[in-house]
Amino acid sequence: MTAQSIAILGAGHGGCAAAADLTARGFEVRLHARREETLQPLVQQGGVQAAGVQEGLFPVALLTTDVAEAISGADIIMLVVPSVAHGYYAQALAPIVTQDIPVFVNPGHTGGALHFVSELRKVGYKAPIKTCETVTLTYICRKTGPAAVDIFSYTKKLKFAAFPGKYSQEMFELVRPLYPEITLVSSVLETALTNINAVFHAPGMLMNVGWIEDTGGDFLFYREGITPAVGRVIAELDTERMAVADALGVPTASFLENFYQAGLTTKEAMESGDVSRACVESEPNWKIKSPPSLDHRYIHEDVGYGLVPFAGFGRLAGVPTPTIDALIHLTSEMMNIPYTTTGLTLEAMGLSGLDAKGVLRFVEEGV
Repeated sequence: MTAQSIAILGAGHGGCAAAADLTARGFEVRLHARREETLQPLVQQGGVQAAGVQEGLFPVALLTTDVAEAISGADIIMLVVPSVAHGYYAQALAPIVTQDIPVFVNPGHTGGALHFVSELRKVGYKAPIKTCETVTLTYICRKTGPAAVDIFSYTKKLKFAAFPGKYSQEMFELVRPLYPEITLVSSVLETALTNINAVFHAPGMLMNVGWIEDTGGDFLFYREGITPAVGRVIAELDTERMAVADALGVPTASFLENFYQAGLTTKEAMESGDVSRACVESEPNWKIKSPPSLDHRYIHEDVGYGLVPFAGFGRLAGVPTPTIDALIHLTSEMMNIPYTTTGLTLEAMGLSGLDAKGVLRFVEEGV
């Protein structure tokens, strides 16, 4: 099967970047936005204005707020939304999606495909479904206006897995023409435990809280916000993450190795072992400013749907995660949100009651 028509659900940074890029490369794109106010600037302009990897105005084949219309005739559904929106789209898709249309969770972050399928089951979807995910977004990008996006680069050597894992090769062959940089890995547990956004966004936000609140985010998050002290906390968090992966028998690499492999820093910075230097020398992220407030996905997603499942996998594996636990606790107090219970727990990923071996079987077979 070759995917020619792609339904992109989500018209944020990643959705608009994908709509422009895939349109430019000859695919038919059907772009869905949840809100009319998000869609209208794109309709009025006649598509997505892009700069960077693709330059120009790209007329998207379909712009709609109707999920059923967006997926009608599509070869694949690409879910390009924060993890907190998986439930919304699961509820919208459950009555209309069929097992013939695979769902690509882009990005999956930590447990994205598991979470999405669990949400589908909760709202009554009973048929088999094929899903896949990349560990992070396929682009380094930012919207610069209601209908404009800068695409700084593609994410390089991007880890990719399918759920259930028995469909890995099939899903890989389907998605690779869209994103040739994807690399097939062992399972969605490997992609889950390679979520670099959770590793450095969460400490970066917590440890820069005063600067963010005082300036409204008027600084460069990666170049100025990830100082040596912040970098040392990131490194300790990363050590715990790798220990969890090792205990579960899941292949993994360090944050610095993954950051370099994704094309996000220099080889010299990676080899130095210095997280702060790696962020300062991250050319694709040079122009990206801090979030303007704490009410942002760098906290809600990367703590609640990143660090919380890291800690859950740690408990499953019997590995202590004191730095991760401390960051969750402090951020929960800071935001007055109990992320330990509201975030992505093992139960929310459909893994409740399973031991480590049971989880490995489940991610392969889907039952």
